[in-house]
Amino acid sequence: MTPKPDMLSPERVPEALYPAIAAMCRVACDLSRTIAMGPLAGALGASVGSNIGGDTQKALDVEADDAFAAALKRTGIRWYASEEQDDPIEIDADGTLALAIDPLDGSSNIDVNVSIGTIFSVFEAKPDAEGSFLRPASEQIAAGYFIFGPQTALIMTFGSGVLHYVLDPVARVFTLVNDHFSISPQASEFAINASNYRHWSKPVRAFIDDCLAGDEGPREKNFNMRWVASLVAETHRILNRGGIFLYPGDKRPGYEHGRLRMVYECAPIAFLVEQAGGRATTGTERILDQTAGSLHARIPFVFGSTDKVDRVVAYHDLPDEEVSARFGSRGLFRD
Repeated sequence: MTPKPDMLSPERVPEALYPAIAAMCRVACDLSRTIAMGPLAGALGASVGSNIGGDTQKALDVEADDAFAAALKRTGIRWYASEEQDDPIEIDADGTLALAIDPLDGSSNIDVNVSIGTIFSVFEAKPDAEGSFLRPASEQIAAGYFIFGPQTALIMTFGSGVLHYVLDPVARVFTLVNDHFSISPQASEFAINASNYRHWSKPVRAFIDDCLAGDEGPREKNFNMRWVASLVAETHRILNRGGIFLYPGDKRPGYEHGRLRMVYECAPIAFLVEQAGGRATTGTERILDQTAGSLHARIPFVFGSTDKVDRVVAYHDLPDEEVSARFGSRGLFRD
């Protein structure tokens, strides 16, 4: 079935990508309605198993994955790699594109009515599936996310700025409302799970301590902390208001390389963030210069307003004794 041509206003969408993007819009429109119904649509947040990374799968995770895979037939997609599946699948042997997707990011928030979303990334297809995705993230030709919240929106880039579409739920059309999304450098917000403070490296703790010191500290301004535990929601806030997001690696077993996946989450968000004038790193290195070692590989992730991300990188560049000296004079649990 060919996607409805009126599902997405065509402004700025490359012709070769339009069928696949429009197909995903159709699925997102249906998901938006299902999510809005909450428990009236069934036990959407019920656990139904786990994926290859060991994360619990919710009923809506699987439903969304099945819907996107089905909708992308005959849209130019050859390889489809999903966070919810062990290996990529071939959708169309004649397709020229490879699509990586997190069908439902933030699914732990389904039952508490917090914004969740879908993250996707598009590459030109290679003859083999893994080679289509295990390549420098800078080779992405498109990336974006749908966010399901008070509004259902589509944010995407094709490498020349960031586009913002909003779903008209009556007309069932995603309409372009902003063709120049940019990250504000002025924000005084940071997003991190502070309960893991004791596990962080000294540079990360030093950066957060500086923020918490407020206008009496070295940053000379007061900061607010945000933490939604939904990457799409965190990204959408930063694109709209600026700030910084940190999910570093830490000392816990299984968290040495963070918890977010390079192919399905970090690479597409990094592409969007850079196109919006921000920066995305591992804490030390640019994300778009990285190549995932496996389809489900995890990587530390720090992104947001350029000045704030640069400061985190600078803290990692300091000699350990200098970071120790800075950290020793203050801390989250010190006077």
